[in-house]
Amino acid sequence: MLIKEEIQAYNNGLNPSEKETCDLLEAIIDSELPHAENKIWHGHPVWFLDGNPIVGYSKQKKGVRLMFWSGADFNEDELSVRGEKFKDASIFYNSVVEINTENLKRWLKKSEEIQWDYKNIVKRKGKLERLK
Repeated sequence: MLIKEEIQAYNNGLNPSEKETCDLLEAIIDSELPHAENKIWHGHPVWFLDGNPIVGYSKQKKGVRLMFWSGADFNEDELSVRGEKFKDASIFYNSVVEINTENLKRWLKKSEEIQWDYKNIVKRKGKLERLK
């Protein structure tokens, strides 16, 4: 799958270490979620299944944050940065060598199997419902 121009532009705007990290994340996410739609959403790359956000990454002060919208239910110790209101979980990377590709592939598989309905959260006045 070809990297979307807007995601490539996002990655190209980072410092070399962050770009390398994000390029690898993008390549693995695209290969593991070939049917997912991806776009820049709220300023950073996000992948969606049936309009529901699944995974995304963003540059933050602590490093590159890889976030899974339903990751709190993956039961994965490495996804230790948990959201306070929702079911998201994240990991931060400061170098491409920190990325464990086997873990990432397992989490991406879980992101298809375990989903909360973020697509309709506004319609439900902030209440999340489990899809899968």
